[in-house]
Amino acid sequence: MENWNDQITSYLVEKGVIQKEDLEKAFPSDQPLEGVSLEERLVNFGLLTEEKYRSALEQFFGVPFATQDDFPREPVLVNTLPIQFMKESKFVPARLNDKELTVIMSNPLDFYTIDAIRLAAQRGIRVLLGREADILETLERFYGAGGTSMEKIIEDIEGTPEIQPEDEENVDHLRDMASEGPVIRLVNLIITRAIEMRASDIHFEPFEDRFRVRYRVDGVLHDVESPPKRLQSAIVSRVKIMAKLNIAERRLPQDGRIMLRVKGKEIDFRVSSVPTIYGESTVLRILDKSSIVLDIEKLGFPEDTMRGFRSLIERPHGIILVTGPTGSGKTTTLYCALEKINSPEKKIITVEDPVEYQLGGINQIQVKPAIGLTFANALRSIVRQDPDVILIGEIRDAETAEIAIHSALTGHLVLSTLHTNDAPSAITRLIDMGMEDFLLSSTIIGILAQRLVRVACPYCQVPATPDAAIFREMKIDGSQLASLHIIEVKGCERCSYTGFWGRSGIFEFLEVNDTIQRLILEKKESHIIKEAARKNGMRTLREDGWMKVKQGVTTIPEVLRVTQEEETL
Repeated sequence: MENWNDQITSYLVEKGVIQKEDLEKAFPSDQPLEGVSLEERLVNFGLLTEEKYRSALEQFFGVPFATQDDFPREPVLVNTLPIQFMKESKFVPARLNDKELTVIMSNPLDFYTIDAIRLAAQRGIRVLLGREADILETLERFYGAGGTSMEKIIEDIEGTPEIQPEDEENVDHLRDMASEGPVIRLVNLIITRAIEMRASDIHFEPFEDRFRVRYRVDGVLHDVESPPKRLQSAIVSRVKIMAKLNIAERRLPQDGRIMLRVKGKEIDFRVSSVPTIYGESTVLRILDKSSIVLDIEKLGFPEDTMRGFRSLIERPHGIILVTGPTGSGKTTTLYCALEKINSPEKKIITVEDPVEYQLGGINQIQVKPAIGLTFANALRSIVRQDPDVILIGEIRDAETAEIAIHSALTGHLVLSTLHTNDAPSAITRLIDMGMEDFLLSSTIIGILAQRLVRVACPYCQVPATPDAAIFREMKIDGSQLASLHIIEVKGCERCSYTGFWGRSGIFEFLEVNDTIQRLILEKKESHIIKEAARKNGMRTLREDGWMKVKQGVTTIPEVLRVTQEEETL
């Protein structure tokens, strides 16, 4: 028997759990413990039950035995704690919060390993005792076998020599490397895991001494298990081959598309590659057609904002703008609007860069600046196509803005996006582009600013009490608190310990009335327009976010994260 098993059996005899004579019968000197655990030998010989054995181990190690519910359902800290380290030291991370990491170990007295975990996780460590077989089975389930785990795939590539800088000029060599079975499986694994985690983007980022992979989930980037630096060129080349990009060109940015069938779903990937000092940084935007629900009722609109926005999109002419930073859901909102008003009686044409999702019954145009098909050129042509509704992916310049205004003046409903921080700023932005104030006042009928907040996970949310400053800003007093549903999140295995699942919109809806038209004609600054709109009932982004907090949809820190500081007017 191993020394460690000797210590346990000696303890069992010392405490009278088993008799020494029985132990000698169960462990004859000519039958070593090979392929069978100490627990199995003791239980199979009828010396004690599983319950008694585990109870004795709890006393020996001084820690509780992990139940089946204690084992994780999703991997925890995979990029912080190497898989090989977990297998060799026979432990699995089980729970993670801000202060503590719970690990299940076969040897809770392995203080060297515990210290190493504490250093890597930067948290306190809580230890549970677990059967070695259960721990290894959990690791096997998460990271797979038979070529499905990153560790196994990398093992298959071990014999492949590292690509040297001079080899990167050899296109044939790069192509051969990227076409190897293990490299293909590795890229497929990274993509599959991203889809399983509901990621919107995959980031391949080169650095001096490592090659990092990150997933953006619910708008926030997360580190995941990454391949070694030496596979960087092979992986990037593989992605570029899939996107039909030039693998020999590493000095200029490139864009491409991939269409794959993953887990029975057709998924489009928009690929962007840019050169950095340590190699090409590549990002894959995941466009999962099956996951997008183009239902305006499910965007998170408050009831009054929904009524106002719907009344605008049903008008026969005018300009409706949706504003916000990149990734705030502007295009999805416009797609939902088009789906709502799409009918056989209306002709709808879109001009986009790129066309993210194909909409049935709607004519969609992809701009191609390389051949001269710009937003402005496309718009000049489509106004002769007799459309009722025109969607412009983005107003980027004065020329596009001018044509949009002209289209609205000639009886078309125009929907577009603009990059501004709030709704009133869209007006001043267009004036800065050179648009005439009288044209803006007569064509713009409404502006919607929006952000996306993460929705609190329903399984790990708990009641929260905001501090006094937040109380005042949210305009609530102690008597109202009982009727509200203010929460915070802890993180659990169901939400991959993020505390959130999915996203919802917060909105600032500015409907252009006579007062706003007059202020536009007077070229008033955006804060004056904003003050007038608020007096007319407009909620700011922050105020709409507080409504979501009061309803228990999201948390206070999440609203603060996505909204800018606002002056109290």
